[in-house]
Formats: sequence, structure tokens, C-alpha cells
Amino acid sequence: MELQFTQDEQAFRAEVRNYLLANVPERIRTAVYQEQPLPRAWTVEAQRILNRAGYAVPHWPLEWGGRDWSAVKRAILAEEIDRNAVPKPLAFNVALVGPVIAAFGSEAQKRRFLPAIANLDLWFCQGFSEPNAGSDLASLKTSAVREGDAYRVNGQKIWTTYAHEADWIFCLVRTSQEARKQQGISFLLIDLATPGIEVRPIRSIDGFHHLNEVHFDNVLVSADNLVGEEGKGWDYARYLLGQERTSMGNVGFTRRRLDRVRALAEQASGEHGAQLIDDPAFRRRLTWAEIELKALEITQMRVVASAPVQGIDPKTSILKTEGGELLQRAAELLIDTLGPGALTAGFPEASEDALFDGLDARSGIVSAYFSSRKYSIFGGSNEIQRNILAGSVLRLGRPS
Repeated sequence: MELQFTQDEQAFRAEVRNYLLANVPERIRTAVYQEQPLPRAWTVEAQRILNRAGYAVPHWPLEWGGRDWSAVKRAILAEEIDRNAVPKPLAFNVALVGPVIAAFGSEAQKRRFLPAIANLDLWFCQGFSEPNAGSDLASLKTSAVREGDAYRVNGQKIWTTYAHEADWIFCLVRTSQEARKQQGISFLLIDLATPGIEVRPIRSIDGFHHLNEVHFDNVLVSADNLVGEEGKGWDYARYLLGQERTSMGNVGFTRRRLDRVRALAEQASGEHGAQLIDDPAFRRRLTWAEIELKALEITQMRVVASAPVQGIDPKTSILKTEGGELLQRAAELLIDTLGPGALTAGFPEASEDALFDGLDARSGIVSAYFSSRKYSIFGGSNEIQRNILAGSVLRLGRPS
């Protein structure tokens, strides 16, 4: 099967690519291509460039900056952003908290937060997981007790990505101890500058600091920051899962990584001074990954084009599983291009100056290899995704 786009879709792809290459600074795209950590200011700069063109929140309602584009065009946009080494719009802002506020927030919350979220004037992080509430999220213990016009919040969140960079955190908190687990949960927006909040770093295996613990000690939060109704937080969290999912396959990201593998393999010397790309075993692995990526791209577009308007299409589990595994294989191929040099490469460090010129280019590759392991777990582990496919798509284990 050959993947074909309409002339309008092809023109849209060219328009997006030309805009990205003309407007996103090369220093940012080079850092992304080399898989180096970006300073906060660069991430903000990139999202504002995307937002000016309507590329940051095209899936939002029109009145809040969305675009009346098809799901296929949104998938093309996501692919071009990835393929051209442009930082993605911050997912916590544009794919998670933004759509929840747009759907369930008050008018005052929409006016206050949505423009700032789209433009990354406010950086949000996600406060869901807790030390004893990860897979069983409904067991969360962080409490929010109503006291007049405020909530008093106590508890702990963990694995909180970019909490050290963020301005605000959107949290699932327990507002009722008597209600059933899911029914006692609410969705609260919290300014991280509020007294009583402590952010502690967690250093991950890829050498980066993007994970954190967040501790709440008698933190007072205005009741105006409650999104929607008290006790409906679980419903809003489920709503998150039905939002923008057209880029779950990471097609553009994997293609960019495989293109880099091929370029490096054509430079690297293997045994007896031969180019690595001339090694039959390596070339077979790379070619097979490129073939699987084309199959994934076709599958993604078929899923996107037939996806329901509301709810979650269980077939997106194919994209999440296969897309993550392909990214991992691409990372393995990438580190193979370093050969023994991978053993002496350190980890990169971001700085406000972001002077990447003198940085060992190998460090980003090593970090990419370790970072890719997370794709089997976050966003729903591969085992969970396969259970979804077995039950909802293949109808296994169900009475006929």
C-alpha cells in the first residue's frame, strides 16, 4: 500500500516545513537534532514561534486559538515539527491542562489561563502520580480540604516532569474521604510559588534532570482554581486521554533519528576501517527499521482518518506500542554508530548560555539511548496497550 496525500495536504506540509525552517533559529534545531537538553528560554521561544502561526494548539476550540483542520493535517503538522528538529509544544500545556480548562473551566479561568498556556507564558506540569498511586492512580492520597474560599493541600506527587521549570501544576487531589475512590477526586490548579511547596529533583538514568518530587505542606489554594465541579476530577483526567493523539506514533521523531543513524553510519569506521553502513548486519537492521516506520506511518494515517470525534480509539494503542519500540530500536542503532566511544561519552548539561559548540556530540546519543527506555512505560505501559488491543480490537476473552 502506498501512502498518498491530497494536493491540499501536500501544500500544507510544504507550508509548515518552510515556516519552521525560516522562523525557528538554527541553534534550537541543532540542539534538538543532537538530542541535547534545551534551556527553558529556548523551549518558550520555540513555542511562541509555533503559536504565532497557529501551530501550537490547532486542536483547541476556535475561540481559543484552534484551527479548523482535519486530523490528517494535524498529524502532518506534528510529523513536520518532529522531523525538522523543532521542539514540540509543551504537552502538559497544550494537550493536557489546556483542553480540560477549555471544556470544563469557568469563563474566568479560560480568559486567565488559555492564552498564556498556548503561548507558554505560563508553564504547567502534571501532578498525578504519587509514591503509592501510580498504576492505581485512584488510590492517591494528596488531600485538599475546603476552608472557606480556599483549599488546604497536603501530600506528595512524584515523577513530576519539569516541575523545577514550571510556574503552575495541575493536580488530582482528594477532596472527599467518604466518597468512592474515583468520586472523591478533584482537579486543582496550583501556583508553584505558593508557600509550603517544595520541589526536589530526581536524576534519571539518561543523566537529565527532568523528574521531581513535589511536596505540599499546608498549601492554601484559592477555590477559584478548582476546575469544574468538586469530585469530578477523575472524569476530567479520563477526558485528557481522549485529546490530541494524532502524533502517538512519533513518526517524524523516529524518521529524524533514523536519518541521523544513516548519516553517522556513512561516516563511522567499523572493522578494518570500513564504513559501518557497509556492514551487512547493521544495514539489515537499519533497513528493516525504515520499512517498519513506513508501515507505522501508513497505519497512523489510517487510524487518524477514521478516528471517532469523541472518545478514545483503541487502535491508537498500536501507535503507542509500535511507535515507542521503533524509537528504542532507532536509539540502539544510533548508539551503535559510536562504537566503543559510547563508553567514554558523558551526559550533556543544559545551561542558560546553551553553548553547544564545544559539547561532545556523543553525549546526546548516550542520553537518547537511556531516555528511550521510558517509551515502554509512560502513557500506559506496552502490556496495558496490548491488553486494550486484545479486548477492544481483537475481542479476545469476550463472549461471542
